[in-house]
Amino acid sequence: MLGHISFGVADLERAATFYDAVLAPLGCVRVWSHAKGAAYGPPGGGDKLALFPQEGPVLAPGPGFHLAFDAPSQAAVGAFHAAALALGGEDRGAPGLRPAYGASYYAAFVSDRDGYRLEAVHQ
Repeated sequence: MLGHISFGVADLERAATFYDAVLAPLGCVRVWSHAKGAAYGPPGGGDKLALFPQEGPVLAPGPGFHLAFDAPSQAAVGAFHAAALALGGEDRGAPGLRPAYGASYYAAFVSDRDGYRLEAVHQ
C-alpha cells in the first residue's frame, strides 16, 4: 500500500548510523545515501524509508503514530531493540508477545533520537 515514507532528522550521520544498526537484523540495508539524505529498503530494492536533514527542531508525529517494520524472527525483534537502545534510542516496550494484538504477535517498541516511534514485529 505505501511506496515509502520520509523522516526529517536533526543529524543525518547520527540517524543513518542508528538506522543502519536497527534495520540490519530486519534484513534492510542502506540502498542510497549522499550529503542530502539516506534511504533504506531490501537489498537490491528501492527505498522504503528515507531520511533527510532538517533545519530547526525536528517534530516527530505525536501519539498514535508509529512505523512498524516486519521482522523475520523473534531474535531479529530482540536485535532491533538492543541496537536501538545501544545507540541512544528510548525503550517503549521490550521484546515480547503482545497477546492483545494476536496470539503470535511478538514485538518491541522504541523511539529514535529524533522522537520517531518505531516497532519491529514478527507474527
